[in-house]
Amino acid sequence: MAAIGFDLPRLNFALRTAIAACLALLVAWSIGLEHPQWSAMTVWAAAQPTRGQLLEKSFFRIFGTLVGVVAGVALVAVSGADPRPLVIGLSIWIGICVAAGNLLRGYVSYGAMLSGYSASMVALLDTAHPDHVLALGADRAATIMVGVLTALVIGWILTPSAAEQEMTGRMRRVTARLLRDLAASLRNGSATALDDEQRSLLAEMAAIDEMLDPHGAGSFRSRQAVRAMRTVLSVQISLLLAGRRGSHGQSDAVADLLDEAAVGFEGGNGSDGPLALIDRAADRAGLQGDLGEALQSLSQAIRAHRIALGQAVVTNAPGRQGSHPVVLHRDWVGARQASIRAMLCMLAVGLFWVVTGWAAAPFLLLGLSIMTTIFSTFDNPAQTMRFVLLGQVFGGAGALACRFLAWPLAASELQVVLLTMPFILVGALFFSHRRTLASAFDYAMVSLLLLHPEFPLPGDLPTMLSSIVAVVTAPLVAILAYRVIFPLNAGARLETLIFMMVHELQDMARAEDASQHRLTWRARLYHRLFRLIRFAERSGGTHRDVTDGGLAILSIGYSILSLQDLVRDGSLSDCEERATRAALQRLKKIGSEPLKAAIALDRAASRLLGRYEHVGASVASAAGALKANIGFFKRAG
Repeated sequence: MAAIGFDLPRLNFALRTAIAACLALLVAWSIGLEHPQWSAMTVWAAAQPTRGQLLEKSFFRIFGTLVGVVAGVALVAVSGADPRPLVIGLSIWIGICVAAGNLLRGYVSYGAMLSGYSASMVALLDTAHPDHVLALGADRAATIMVGVLTALVIGWILTPSAAEQEMTGRMRRVTARLLRDLAASLRNGSATALDDEQRSLLAEMAAIDEMLDPHGAGSFRSRQAVRAMRTVLSVQISLLLAGRRGSHGQSDAVADLLDEAAVGFEGGNGSDGPLALIDRAADRAGLQGDLGEALQSLSQAIRAHRIALGQAVVTNAPGRQGSHPVVLHRDWVGARQASIRAMLCMLAVGLFWVVTGWAAAPFLLLGLSIMTTIFSTFDNPAQTMRFVLLGQVFGGAGALACRFLAWPLAASELQVVLLTMPFILVGALFFSHRRTLASAFDYAMVSLLLLHPEFPLPGDLPTMLSSIVAVVTAPLVAILAYRVIFPLNAGARLETLIFMMVHELQDMARAEDASQHRLTWRARLYHRLFRLIRFAERSGGTHRDVTDGGLAILSIGYSILSLQDLVRDGSLSDCEERATRAALQRLKKIGSEPLKAAIALDRAASRLLGRYEHVGASVASAAGALKANIGFFKRAG
């Protein structure tokens, strides 16, 4: 099987998931639930490769389903049998859930969007009997619970705990590379331009950050470990920036200590030895300077991470951790666009349903509610829809074969249920082959969506073909929506993020109290830098230009805060204050007039270098970074 393209470890996971889906179908049928196939679908949706992810996704699937069922029942109760208010209310509800899902992260996001299309499952699939909506909602909720509990029990027995060693090892190697790079900078003794090694370091840090959310699933300890690891990443950026400034001068002694600590990290030394070397380096560099402070913060952040992992004993509270809070990027622009896109699609197709009265239109609306919610968080959902479409075609073909080739062999409803199971087990083959993996989930879900195990057998060929056409049309409509309504791909997300970061600088320049919130500003910009690098990589280009531009934003952000501190301090001379205020004024329009902002920063730096050498040098460096990345800033104009 491996020779013809099957991934055997993945087949192992997919096969046990398929067996669990069959078990859930049998249990749901045996206790008399009206739609037992939804339990099998839930198993496919809830299955995860580790226990922590399985537990957390199951919890949010239950929570999202309950919220969605309540919303769906309420919508049907208010609208009665009239599809017009139902479509309007459902469109608004899904728009709200999509916005929330795009602002939240991880399985919380999944739960929010599940609340949207769970309401569709209740409100759309029995529109002819609004008087039965409570029973339908209860049936939907019960089938989901059976599926989740089955997936959880089988999965808990057969899946491993999350392995944290890989992430910890990557972080350890990044720390070693960073310390060696900093040691080389210290021996040079002057500010250096960003080189390929530093860009590579930032790219690796961004990749680690992106992988952290799944590792935080399932337990409080895991969440604490992930939060501590994000603090380490934040400190590492501060350390990289401090090393580039060159204001610390040449220091071979500090460099030697950092090289020795790097050797310890490279050798997998989990003791306090390398951290003690970093502490000594921080003392030599001077704890009041930015380099010494960053080194001390790195040592403390790594200790806090080890404590969160249970690898160290808490002897005293780690100090200065509040200097690097975790503030994550939230895509407010993308959330608003995704919400509008979902509402417009649901309203347009709902209008088509109202006008034509097509009996299968609810299947189209149900599919579209899923396509415009879950997939709105993908980098290139229009491209993903092609695989979804293929999987749904396979699912429709599988449902036809089951209904008209297998089920006619049944002499009872139990036999109908049993004859459905081979078509569920086939899904394991789809999930484990490299050519069908991308379409496997949709085969599993659509084949079950179209099958309602009853005896005597339900439906006829024209009715089922009509339902298949409706289901398959949903990804086609979604492709059109993702290409026309706020076109979405990794490149578009990159441009949106550049716009948000540059405009955040403008907001900082406008806010007179921005320096009082410097930790929040800095933490959010750090995390946005990571997202910027990842979007640049996935958009098909290199991350070189956006990395340089992102670091220029950080440099300018530091300068804004320093200039505001000087103005508020009141110790500036008249000419120094005029130049400082002029620079802040220009920075309010940095997106549209970046060159003028750079000139104003240069003037401010020349005025400040006499009495405020450190701030003046920092502002001059920011002006140089802005001039070198004018094109990057114009992308946000």
